Amino acid sequence: MIYTLIVIIWVVLETIVLGIIAIVSAFFVRSSDPIHRIARFWAKLILWVSRITVTVDGLSKLDPSRSYVYMSNHQSNFDIPVLLAYLTVQFRWLAKKELFRIPIFSRGMRAAGYISIDRSNRASAFKSLAEAAQKVKNGVSVMIFPEGTRSLDGKIRSFKKGGFFLAIDSGVPIVPIVLHGTWSIMPKNRWRIEPGHVHMDILEPIETSGYNRDSKDALIEKVRQVIRQRFEQGAGACQDA
Repeated sequence: MIYTLIVIIWVVLETIVLGIIAIVSAFFVRSSDPIHRIARFWAKLILWVSRITVTVDGLSKLDPSRSYVYMSNHQSNFDIPVLLAYLTVQFRWLAKKELFRIPIFSRGMRAAGYISIDRSNRASAFKSLAEAAQKVKNGVSVMIFPEGTRSLDGKIRSFKKGGFFLAIDSGVPIVPIVLHGTWSIMPKNRWRIEPGHVHMDILEPIETSGYNRDSKDALIEKVRQVIRQRFEQGAGACQDA
């Protein structure tokens, strides 16, 4: 428990320091890319102090000239720093509104160009998705947890529709990402943090050009099956080409 307390104190302190740096930097740079790099550094520090190692397969599947909608399974609070630190491309989070209420952290997220979505308000949610779709059309990639929340038992939950509307409306591929190992580090509803190893599988992009809003359910099922099957196969099933 002392180890967990040390990690929490560290995260709070570095969030305050780097959050202030991100906010100040936003006044001097037009692009939000440098702010995202600060967020990546924030994530690496969290993983370092938490004694969490990460390996990645599949980065070569990504075309740096294209924008994507990234979709990852959601097992733990540590999914966020793992993705930030080791998915070494520029992307913006489509995140629940509650995260934007955290002092300093929320200002840093806004400075980085992350997008708030209010799941309790349908009209507001669709407005956020329209904003995100416009950003994606302009060349910005977006990261989404299609399950909407962390898994309670470590299994893949059903997927929400919003991210698929976004991918279809913007016309960009979906990149499925599978995280192995974060659930055992810090499951939902448990404060204790355990050191561990995480494996990230970046899978083949799935084109959305053949789908529309009427056929979105088929796309949802396809992406979910790809993620679920890879997750059940376990870490290392996907090798970087």
